[in-house]
Amino acid sequence: MNQAVHNRLVSFIWSIADDCLRDVYVRGKYRDVILPMVVLRRLDALLEPTKDAVLEELKFQKEEAGFTELDDMGLRDASGYVFYNTSKWTLQKLYDTATNSAQILEANFTEYLNGFSSNVIEIIDKFKLKAQIKHMADKDVLLDVLEKFTSSYINLTDKEAFDPDGKKLPPLTNLGMGYVFEELIRKFNEDNNEEAGEHFTPREVIDLMTHIVFDPIKDNLSSVMTIYDPACGSGGMLTESQNFIKDEDGEIRARGDVYLYGKEINDETYAICKSDMMIKGNNPENIKNGSTLAVDDFSHVKFDFMLSNPPYGKSWSSDQKYIKDGKEIIDPRFIVRLKDYWGDENEADATPRSSDGQLLFLMEMVNKMKPTSSSAIGSRIASVHNGSSLFTGDAGGGESNIRRYIIENNLLDAIIQLPNNLFYNTGITTYIWLLSNNKAEHRRGKVQLIDANDLYSKLRKNLGDKNCELEPKHISKIMEVYEKFEQTDENVDGKKIASKIFDNSDFGYYKVNIERPKRLKAQFRDELIETLRFDKTLEEPMRWCLEEFGDECYIDISKHKKAIEEYLDKEDISLNAKQKKALTSKDTWAKHKMLLETGYMLKDKIGDFEYDDFNIFKADVDEVIKKEKIKLSASEKNMILNAVSWYDENAAKVIKKVSKISGEKLEKLLDHLGCQKEQLADFGYYATDKKDEFTEYESDTDLRDSENIPLKDNIHEYFLKEVRPHVEEAWINLDSTKIGYEISFNKYFYTHKPLRTLEEVAKDILELEEASEGLIKEILGV
Repeated sequence: MNQAVHNRLVSFIWSIADDCLRDVYVRGKYRDVILPMVVLRRLDALLEPTKDAVLEELKFQKEEAGFTELDDMGLRDASGYVFYNTSKWTLQKLYDTATNSAQILEANFTEYLNGFSSNVIEIIDKFKLKAQIKHMADKDVLLDVLEKFTSSYINLTDKEAFDPDGKKLPPLTNLGMGYVFEELIRKFNEDNNEEAGEHFTPREVIDLMTHIVFDPIKDNLSSVMTIYDPACGSGGMLTESQNFIKDEDGEIRARGDVYLYGKEINDETYAICKSDMMIKGNNPENIKNGSTLAVDDFSHVKFDFMLSNPPYGKSWSSDQKYIKDGKEIIDPRFIVRLKDYWGDENEADATPRSSDGQLLFLMEMVNKMKPTSSSAIGSRIASVHNGSSLFTGDAGGGESNIRRYIIENNLLDAIIQLPNNLFYNTGITTYIWLLSNNKAEHRRGKVQLIDANDLYSKLRKNLGDKNCELEPKHISKIMEVYEKFEQTDENVDGKKIASKIFDNSDFGYYKVNIERPKRLKAQFRDELIETLRFDKTLEEPMRWCLEEFGDECYIDISKHKKAIEEYLDKEDISLNAKQKKALTSKDTWAKHKMLLETGYMLKDKIGDFEYDDFNIFKADVDEVIKKEKIKLSASEKNMILNAVSWYDENAAKVIKKVSKISGEKLEKLLDHLGCQKEQLADFGYYATDKKDEFTEYESDTDLRDSENIPLKDNIHEYFLKEVRPHVEEAWINLDSTKIGYEISFNKYFYTHKPLRTLEEVAKDILELEEASEGLIKEILGV
């Protein structure tokens, strides 16, 4: 849409709000009237030419054919669209015949709305338009609003028109409606914080996406094509995709049928999308309302093409109960099968953090890809994301698993970095992910990254945060670079574009835990033993209870439950239900009293000698426990040992176990670790003086480190080169190894800029000093 036309249209519509609604609605509520009225006028203007034909068909069905129920198909044929209105009214007629009675106008307007077909009634209900009509009638502004929307100086239809002065009024396309919608929403909410992640996709970005999705396979398009957008908004991406491949003047000019599918959670944008599907002759039933993540409406459908700009930086916590039951994934769309370090395949979690659900939409599209066994071209996906999809999430986490699944299954074709400030309400860097399950032979096993961040032209006037755009020449250059599939770094009219080609495995890494032995000193000191009196997670409230209620804590703490809750609330101490129950449980207090008494008893038997070797200390404790027949569970004994021990780098290593490893058992271990017998110490197995005997030490979690090692590197060799020279007693915990994937655009395309010389910096400082001194003299008149 021409920017000048866009600005005039938005200004006209905004003036309706300012002229008619200022004293009736607060500024943020203008949208509740303006948006549905724009949609309604679009539909109404289309039905005006066939109004008489529809009324004739209605009369025939009721009076001549005697139908007890209306024939929907007959009325659609009469209107020429998949929707109709059986009332005698149009918006123009409502205005032309209006009297001074706001009540009569409201009644006629309601009759008009009720005359629509069921698919339009749904749109009206989504907008809650009837309530707005009543409110405007009560405030006596309904006629004023109607006058504005029936003005012949505004064209809200998808057909060209002329105003009373003979001036051409361009059609308002679906995409144009999207632009208007986005700008109005921005204006309506300029004093509020807009919902994070909801970004209307600019026309030129859609243009690039359609080119990169369709151009490479334009000669192999089938006679029936399906296009899907799981976050379709007002439907601009769907209809523009359809227009692109059906454009008679375009390069593709597909002759087949194109079917559009989409889902949208926002009622307003859904209503706009559905109305435009009806206007364009597409099946509105293929557009669903609701959460794509919560309900899989197209669970049995596979699509040829999918284009989307899903919300990013937006929480999906409200959908979690439909996807996860605790830690278990219950929606098969978000379960993937991945191999561990040893090649064993298992199900893996493919859900990101609850604060950002954009990758879930990508997995929804991956789930809907057509297998190549049923489609010659398979499926192609273009999806817009922010930078977090590239690298957030640790190895083994949901985000990393999603990237890994996509890359290892050879689905990721290319990622294009777009310029900043290209979208209307965000200035962050965005990326187009291109996926295909039928990549060209020379692209298989490879991923192309294209940095087009510098490829843009500045706008004369900002549109929200949008201050630049992609011109056709920029899109052509990006397509040229994509199709060449080569390493390149070039300039176009002073604008840089770069391309790099990577193996799939270049993005993968092993996350390997590097362990160090636990070294502990131990001593039965009173202040250490006293810590056993309280549960570590409940120490503060337990200490208060003991001071407040004394020995009653051990007799019947539950009778003080109300007082304890008041204390927790007053001190703003947040405990979960399990912790609150434990705090007022007699068993909790009895357990810690027993631990305390046992600690002092052990001190009496062993003394307060400070041990430098925890292994000897533990053996002495075990001997006393056995001799005195003290009944302690393993966890209770560990609580006592942990309470009276602490880390000291000069203490002896804590032994986990000593075991014989020989014969078949040794062979299996060496095969598992991929090493020789003399290398076992690098993996935590230390040979003793006895034949085939090995010591394993307890690892200190506080000293544990992790190394991200590229998949192409050997873990053991990396350890010997990068870790062992710096930490001699470290070892590799190979069993904890996880595989992760991340894509670092900044690292791959970083260009070093040398720092300025000291001479240059000094020169600038001196020049600034001279300038400031001269300015001060001028001000003071010296």
